[in-house]
Amino acid sequence: MGGRWFDRCMPQRIEDHAIIGDCYSAALVDRAGTIDWACLPRFDSPSTFAALLGDEHDGHWTLRPTDAEARAERHYAPDSLVLRTVWTTATGVVEVTEFMPIDAHRASIVRRVRGLRGSVDLRQTLRIRFDYARALPWVRQVGDDDGPALLATAGPDSVLVRGSRFHADDHRHVADATVHDGDVIDTVLTWYPSHREPPEPLDVDQALTRTIDWWHDWSGKTQVEGPYADATRQSLLFLRAMTHAETGGVVAAVTTSLPEDPGGERNWDYRYVWLRDASLALASLIAHGYQDEAKHWRRWLLRAIAGDPADVQIMYGIAGERELPERELDELPGYLGSKPVRIGNGAYTQYQGDVFGEVLAALHDARELGLEENADSWALQRALLGYVEQHWKEPDNGIWEMRGPRRSFTHSRAMIWAAFDRGVAAVEEFGLEGPVDRWRQLRDAVRAEIDEHGWNAERGAFRQHYDTDEVDASLLVLPQIGYCKADDPRMLGTVAAIEHDLRVGDDGLILRYRTSSGFDGLRGSEHPFLACSFWLVEQYAASGRIEDAERLMDVLVGAANDVGMLSEEIDVATGHHIGNTPQALSHLTLVSASDAINRARGKAAGHRTRVSQRDGSTRSVTGEGEQAGTPA
Repeated sequence: MGGRWFDRCMPQRIEDHAIIGDCYSAALVDRAGTIDWACLPRFDSPSTFAALLGDEHDGHWTLRPTDAEARAERHYAPDSLVLRTVWTTATGVVEVTEFMPIDAHRASIVRRVRGLRGSVDLRQTLRIRFDYARALPWVRQVGDDDGPALLATAGPDSVLVRGSRFHADDHRHVADATVHDGDVIDTVLTWYPSHREPPEPLDVDQALTRTIDWWHDWSGKTQVEGPYADATRQSLLFLRAMTHAETGGVVAAVTTSLPEDPGGERNWDYRYVWLRDASLALASLIAHGYQDEAKHWRRWLLRAIAGDPADVQIMYGIAGERELPERELDELPGYLGSKPVRIGNGAYTQYQGDVFGEVLAALHDARELGLEENADSWALQRALLGYVEQHWKEPDNGIWEMRGPRRSFTHSRAMIWAAFDRGVAAVEEFGLEGPVDRWRQLRDAVRAEIDEHGWNAERGAFRQHYDTDEVDASLLVLPQIGYCKADDPRMLGTVAAIEHDLRVGDDGLILRYRTSSGFDGLRGSEHPFLACSFWLVEQYAASGRIEDAERLMDVLVGAANDVGMLSEEIDVATGHHIGNTPQALSHLTLVSASDAINRARGKAAGHRTRVSQRDGSTRSVTGEGEQAGTPA
């Protein structure tokens, strides 16, 4: 064969990846034509390919021209997560279409090559490594009348690869082909439990048509407008891909241990479902026309938190599992050498008082936006409020899951205020039963405490927690929950302090908090947190700084990679993505920030929000182009 071949030794950058998925699991494909991360058959399953957290020996599947000078351009098929990459070489052009079939009842990855012009020499290299590269499989040829096939088995896992003829080559398998104009070559990888019989071959034409149609049908329900409609629509697609089709749980990301501080220890497993993301997802789905999906997600939420309110966790497994023990994998060297690599997440044992407010606020938003309440769901909410009544004064680990001592975080206290506030509103506005006088008194008591201890009069800003003069980007949420108006002088002072203390670089991106204070219990630092910067966009838009909002929004949307994906953080010096990807919270807050700009520009009609009154009460309003937090 002509050309040169190289076997990539290290993964490409985080931003070089695109996601494909079937709403059960996902795979990441980089610009070099390599799938270097895939966990099958579920988002949180042990990996089948893990080169992203090491090198090619940890599992990967590369498909690309042998010409090292080949150029690639890629995009998703419109309104879908079917990825198309056009490779141009000196001798010809080919298109590679990659997807995970929807509704195929199997965990499969399809890679279709179509010759467009001339001829192109291609090579596939395949290293299957189960269980985070700890299980080297037994691999054998099992071709039959349906064509060549490769079967890899280790323990409970089997993978069958059909369509291309691979041969063994030093603990990997290689398939070579020359593709001419009009040729089509399909390679289909399917995971299945090793104790079962292999699944029947996949009809690729049918699966591709069905998958594109499914994504088109789903995307067609999206109600999006304004200057950031494309980014919003793409974010909603990513969020749907990260939502488990059966359980309704939305994972925070499809990866684990992509570092917040490359080379450091801030490496976490995000393949679980956070109640905080649940709150944002519920409101976003309803606001953009996805009532059925919102109902599905609410059912997940109610199942997960059912039982004793004292047992409510900040996160759960995809089906609501409660045990997520954290451990380190010494076998994987980590992304760019960032160790430890972790699976599980020990933060599930933390107490974070803010989750009660987030859950109750989300369920109240669902009521306001048309989802009918039922007796069981309201009974559960009353039980949560009863628990909060008894424990609201307890310090917690805060929204950022501090691994240091518990504190009285102002954001957490404000979310406790929101919990009581939504309880009051449920009775007053929807006629539900509950001890409204007690909830109103407790709401006022929480507000009084925050005003006394969470407010730094000398600096003119809210505090991160009661024992510091530091600020925190989570304070930007206060107007969003109705605690105060966006143009409240206290909020404007807090924004000024955040801009002074937390802004990094010239583009206006902000940190979550200053890690230099050292109280989070971890070594190292981190980069601007994208969700916080989107919160700042929303604050700017709601307080009349619309030009600042759009300027910062342009920076944030511009930080997405070529297919629109955002990770958790960004390195402002290099533009590299940092942290797990795609990050649900980044995309959720992008949607919310886009909506806020539309409201400020008068482009979003009928939006409902809660606005704070001077006496601390709130009310719901509906109107044309309202600013969030501003009375109509």
